[in-house]
Amino acid sequence: MALTLSLSGKVAIVTGGGRGIGKAITERLVEAGAHVAIASRKREALEATASEFAHLSGRVLPVECNVGRADDLARLVDTVERELGPVDALVNNSATNIGQGPSLEVDAAMLDKMVDVNVKSALRLVHRVLPGMIARGGGSILNIVSISGLKPQAGGLLYSFTKAGLIMLTRSWAREFGPKGVRVNAIAPGLIQTDFSEYYWKHPERVAELVGEQPITRLGQPRDIGFAAAWLLSEEAGFVTGQVLAIDGGATA
Repeated sequence: MALTLSLSGKVAIVTGGGRGIGKAITERLVEAGAHVAIASRKREALEATASEFAHLSGRVLPVECNVGRADDLARLVDTVERELGPVDALVNNSATNIGQGPSLEVDAAMLDKMVDVNVKSALRLVHRVLPGMIARGGGSILNIVSISGLKPQAGGLLYSFTKAGLIMLTRSWAREFGPKGVRVNAIAPGLIQTDFSEYYWKHPERVAELVGEQPITRLGQPRDIGFAAAWLLSEEAGFVTGQVLAIDGGATA
C-alpha cells in the first residue's frame, strides 16, 4: 500500500507560523492540502509567509495575535472558524525564552510572561477548539516543546520548566481525550537553526560544543520538524497519541 499523507480540506491553526519551525510546519500542512491559519504578533512575517505559500494546494490565513492574551486567542479562533471553518488540527508552537541566566536572577514577572506564552496559550486554545473536535468525532493537537523540557537547559530554568509543563499537558490530554477521538502529541526539537535559537548557533565554538556531541553532527533545520509534524497530524499517525518525539540529531540518545 502506498503512503499518501493527505490533509485535504482540514483546517489547522499554527501559532508562531510566520517564521522558523512554525513556518516549516505550515508549508508541509498546506502542501498536504490543509487550510492553515498562522498567528503571531508580527503581521509582516505572517503576510510574507502567506504570499510565499500561495501557490500550494491549501490556503494560508494570516491572523495577527498575541498568544499571551486570552482575548487575542479567542479572537483568533473566532476568525478561523468564520473564515476557514471548524478547527481540525492545532499546533501550539509559539514560545518565548526570557530570563536566561542564573536561577536566583529569575523573578515573578519573568515567570508570569513565560507561563502566559509557553503554557497558558496552549491551555486556552485547547479549551477553545477541543469541544468542537469532540463533537465532530476527532481532531489532532500537536505541542512543540523542546529537549530542554526533557533535561535542564543550562541557564534556562524557566524555559525548561515551561516546556516540561507542556509535555505533561500533552500526556494528560492524550489520556483524557483519546477515547473521544482526539490525539495529542508533542515534538521536542533539539538545536534547530532559527532566529529563536541564534544565541546557540551563531558562535562557531558554541555550535561545535553542542552539535559535536550529537550522533548526527549538523544543525537541525526547520524542515526536519515540518515533515514530522505533518505526519503526526495526519491519519497516517492515527494510532499515535501521548508521545513526545525528540528530533534532535540524537542529542538525547
